[in-house]
Parts: sequence; structure tokens; C-alpha cells
Amino acid sequence: MTNERFGLIDVGSNTIRLVIFEMDEFQGVTELQNIKTPARLVQYLNDEKEMSQKGIDVLVTVLKSFTEIAERYSIKDSKAIATAAVRQSTNHSAIIEKVKEEVGLELELLPEEKEAYYGNYAVRHTMDIKDGISIDIGGGSTELTLYKNKEVLEMHSFPFGAVSLQQKFFNNKKHNDKKAIKEARNWVKEQFKEYQWVIDASVPLVGIGGSARNYAEINQRQIDYPIAGIHEYTMTPDELTDTFDLLVDSSMKDLSSLDGLSSDRRDIIIPAGIVFTELMDIMKAPDFSISNRGLREGIILERLNKEYKEPYDLYGVKRQTVQRLFKQYKIRPISAHQRILLADQLITMLKDKGLLSVEDEHLYLLHYGATLYYLGSYIEDDSKSQHTFYIVSNTNLHGFNHKDRVRLALISSYKNRSLYKQYVKTVSDWFNDDEKDRLLYLGCIIKFAEALSDSHVNFVKDMDIIEKDDDTFELTVTYSGDAIAEEYRANKHKNHLERVLGKPLTITFQSEAHQASKTEG
Repeated sequence: MTNERFGLIDVGSNTIRLVIFEMDEFQGVTELQNIKTPARLVQYLNDEKEMSQKGIDVLVTVLKSFTEIAERYSIKDSKAIATAAVRQSTNHSAIIEKVKEEVGLELELLPEEKEAYYGNYAVRHTMDIKDGISIDIGGGSTELTLYKNKEVLEMHSFPFGAVSLQQKFFNNKKHNDKKAIKEARNWVKEQFKEYQWVIDASVPLVGIGGSARNYAEINQRQIDYPIAGIHEYTMTPDELTDTFDLLVDSSMKDLSSLDGLSSDRRDIIIPAGIVFTELMDIMKAPDFSISNRGLREGIILERLNKEYKEPYDLYGVKRQTVQRLFKQYKIRPISAHQRILLADQLITMLKDKGLLSVEDEHLYLLHYGATLYYLGSYIEDDSKSQHTFYIVSNTNLHGFNHKDRVRLALISSYKNRSLYKQYVKTVSDWFNDDEKDRLLYLGCIIKFAEALSDSHVNFVKDMDIIEKDDDTFELTVTYSGDAIAEEYRANKHKNHLERVLGKPLTITFQSEAHQASKTEG
């Protein structure tokens, strides 16, 4: 399947959205188009939960427009789903029939458990959080799913969302009415406390959907966040509370100019925040992480996993992400393979000799960094280091939290110490001095491994290092064939390995045949 396109219309309680996905030859998924309109269908439900004719007319008008747009994208397959507002309406059968009659579209009513399932499916397959509770706040429902070791244990769909809470507690009141906030807090708290698996769960809370993204985006703007992207962005409980308090203390006019807040969410952002903050408190959640992948992506990923050999594996998210980047930026497989092997030999040798201490979490970064080394050359060779750092640090990489993204960017872009310092300066408070040094050393090792593989024909067979009496080190490189290019490049770039060792280094190249004759002698 090359460049297959799939259209998905999501009829939510707050918004109706058309997303056109394109799936490439590596089963990578990108959005070609994402259009939404804040239809607020839930507001058209009366006390008997019947949707008014006006609400149905709004739905039909939007769907006509979206289907016309979708037809222009040469879509092979499409799907239209409806969630809480239509699901909760007592006349949903008539609504579905009207859509089929007027639009020619089969509107699938998505059950509560399926809505929770798909959102959580996307979370578990695109994030590296193994235990958590995911929350997806829509306009008229809120889905919670508890998972441990990436296996779902509990789920529940609550029949309230950001829009319905706004109507229930804030209707005809100011958006930040203190009494309404207090009443909503108490009510929401009681709903969550009915489920024992929620209380004191002590796992991360993972937010899905527009309200969660808006809280993250507002927080990022407030702290001048240095990199782009929302996926796997993490907020502490205090940061979430501070962001909520900022919204409560802001007038509606202030909210209209608040960076990060979508204009069509101004009146419902506080009800959503009440849900987030109350749930965080009841759960005793250590942090609030954001998933930029939700219901719609869950549908797509499940489809791909059924059609192919698990291209989105629960337990290999990082590895598969690196593999896709590797293919996307057309990195030469032979070069990368040799670079990884040599980097692994170098770091194993240094560890075994007690010359470098490296934690396990940094070892996988070394392998991934060696795989993606200088991927920015795909854009321009002269500034490949700069492009590599920018691409890796500012891409929503599945499975990598934001600190890991920057760690990976620093070592895969390493060229020299001055550029490294320039890059790390943008996130100077993210890492302590020891870790900054450790990441620098990993970059140095990858850089030196690349020098040892200059001709890309796998000349180097073995390495050993000894400390000499004159307080210097000697690295012996055993090779086969003609390693003239490797010898030149290794000596030219030995300063990178000297930085790791903290002492001068001499390099001796010896042929495999010479080493064999010495052994026999």
C-alpha cells in the first residue's frame, strides 16, 4: 500500500471534523487535511435527550460540505462515526436515516466502550507510558481507561463532557463564576469516586483531545517552551493547577488573546480543567501527559495492525519510530549498520575498562542516535548537523518524551563541542552537568565510530585500548583489507574520543593478518 488515503469524519458532541490520512509504503501515517467546525451538537438535545430539527440540520449541512471536500482527495476508503451527542439522543435512528437520505453517508454510531477503546489504543501504541489512565473529554462524554503494562484493565464512559458541564453549571453565568466552579468540582469529584480503580491509582494521567492539548499549549506559551510539539508533553500537578488558575483569573476578553487557547474552547476550557484537576487529585497522579493521538488515530492504527504484521507494536514504539525516520530520510542501511556496530564496540570497550559509566537508558539512545546520525543531510549536507538537531527535537516522535527527543537530537547531530553547547543552551535547565557531559560523550563516540567506517566497507574488525605509563591512551584498531581512509579519518577526529577519555590518545592500526601472525608467534 503506497500513498493510500483514508477519510474519517468524526461527529463529536463539540466539534465535527474531517481528517484525510495518507499511509506511505512504511505504514507511516500523516494528515493531509484536518478540517473542523464547532457544531456543539450536544446543545441541541432537550431535557428528554431528543435532538432538535435545528441540530439535525446543522449536522447535515456540515456533512454535505465535508463529503464534497473528501471526494477531491481520491480517497480509497472512508468512514463516518458519531459519538456522545448522537449516541445519547433518543432519536438517533432518525438522525442516521436523515444523514443517509440527505448526504448519502452511512453514519456509524460508535458505542461508549469503542470510543474509549480507540482513544486508548492510540495512546498505548504511540506512547512509552506503560501504566496510566487515559482521559478523553468530549462535548458530551468523558472516557477513562486504566491500563497496566500496556494492557487494558478497566474502562468507563461518563455521560458528561466539557459542553454539557458548561450548560449544567455555567449556563447564564460568567465563565469563571466561583460558585459554579465549586459546585462543578464537587459534582465531578463524586462521579469519579464511584469507581474504586480510579481512587489513588497513582499512575500518570494521559489526556486525549482538544481540551488536553489546549492546556498543554497554554502552559508551553507561559514558560516559553523551547521545542515544538504536544505529543508526550508532560505537566506536573502544580503546572496543571497553575494553568487552570490562570484561566479562572482571566476575563473572557483576556482569554480571547491568550496564546495556546483555541477560540472555540474559551467557554468550555474551565469545565474541562475542572475534570482534569479533580481527576488528578483523586488519582494521586504523578503527572499529566498529553497524547496528540486519539480516537481517529486509534481507528487507523488498529486497521494497519490488522492488515500488516503489527507495524505499531505495543512494546516496540521507540524502535519502530526510529525505523520509520530511518526510511523516511533515506539513511544508507550499510553505513548505519556499521556505525551502530562500531559505536557499540567502542562503548562496550570503554565500559569494560572502567573508562566510562553509562546507564542502560543511555545505551538505547546511543543505538538510536547512531542509526539516525546526520539524518539532516537529506535536506542539505553543508548544514546536516543543524537540520538533524532541529528535525529530531521538534518532531512528535512516538514513544519518546520531550527530554528523550532532545537527548536523541543532541547525540545524533553531534559535530563538535561548540555546536553541542549551542544546542544544549536552548534547554540548559533540562539536564544537570553530569548528564550534559554524558550526552556529549555519546555524541563523540558516534562521531568517532563514523570516522572508523569512512569507506563503509566494514574494514574494522576489533579494537582494544590500554593506558600507558606516560598518562596517555593507545587505541589499537585491527582491520582487514586496506584501511587507509579509516586511519586518516580516525586520527583526524581522535580529539572526540580524547574528550571522553580526558587524556591524549594515539591510534595504531594493525592488519588482521599481522595480528594473527603475532598470536601464532
